[in-house]
Amino acid sequence: MGDGGPAMPVFALVLIAAIATSAGLIVVLRPLLARYALARPNARSSHREPTPQGGGIAVVAAALVGLWIGVALSGLAAAQLATLSVAVLALALIGAVDDIRGLGAAPRLVLQTLAVAAVLATLPNASVMPQIPRALEFTILLVGGVWFVNLVNFMDGIDWMTVAEVVPVTAAITLLGLIGAAPPTAVLVALALLGGMIGFAPFNRPVAKLFLGDVGSLPIGLMLGWMLLMLASRGHIAAALLLPLYYLADATITLGRRLARGERVWQAHRTHFYQRALDGGFTVNEVVVRVFVLNISLGILALVSAIEPDLRVDLATLAFGGALVAWLLITFARGKP
Repeated sequence: MGDGGPAMPVFALVLIAAIATSAGLIVVLRPLLARYALARPNARSSHREPTPQGGGIAVVAAALVGLWIGVALSGLAAAQLATLSVAVLALALIGAVDDIRGLGAAPRLVLQTLAVAAVLATLPNASVMPQIPRALEFTILLVGGVWFVNLVNFMDGIDWMTVAEVVPVTAAITLLGLIGAAPPTAVLVALALLGGMIGFAPFNRPVAKLFLGDVGSLPIGLMLGWMLLMLASRGHIAAALLLPLYYLADATITLGRRLARGERVWQAHRTHFYQRALDGGFTVNEVVVRVFVLNISLGILALVSAIEPDLRVDLATLAFGGALVAWLLITFARGKP
């Protein structure tokens, strides 16, 4: 590892511990979630049977367990990771309340903003955008962080969708860390979250027996956003944009279209591109496999941009990645022939 970070056995232990913790907690918690956190289908749902939600409890707990095992064994500085962990727990609590009782859009947004601001306040001095004043950069990163927390929640609308996003992204960040493009702390978080999602995946495979819920999607969004910011702070902005490009495009374009139509954007809907694909004849498996393959392709492009740090390479990989994403969005919007 380029930064003299943890040894490979530590990484393996983090991954294994997170997988085992996630799967074990789900087995224990699923009967309780079926009793107290049942998601019943409605007109905007993609599922037809009442299904327990809240699997994110296990994913987040497993990610934090794996992370702190890695910190304990590697001796990495823990202050920044401690703040991230507290913010992750805070968002998980917010999500749990929203899953069970419902929480208004305004208090939810305020609490999310506070969590993201706390994480940004403890970032290293490295700047992502050194050309602009730090106060303006902080504001941009704050808005972007809150949006990233919510877009993962927005995109978690069908079985395996978040798995198809998080697994390739965290695997790519791990590989980027092995070549020194991402810091060791980001690699630990990536491996811990990867393990948590792998443990959750069998229970969420179509037709899902368990949903992630806001308790999982919100903190996962924060962890992903933080890892991508760590990558960008190393100068690999193209890689940080490429990895989540499908999620960013689908969620942002959909939000823009809904705003243009004057809709209440905080309410549930079925107008994301992947949801339109289902209405257009694609099966859930056909959608998530396409998203998964696209995300692997974006991960390869991110690795290329990091291995060859040249502006022309960055622009070429971003253009190619953007074309791949645009092709899939158009395919989903047209529906199955």
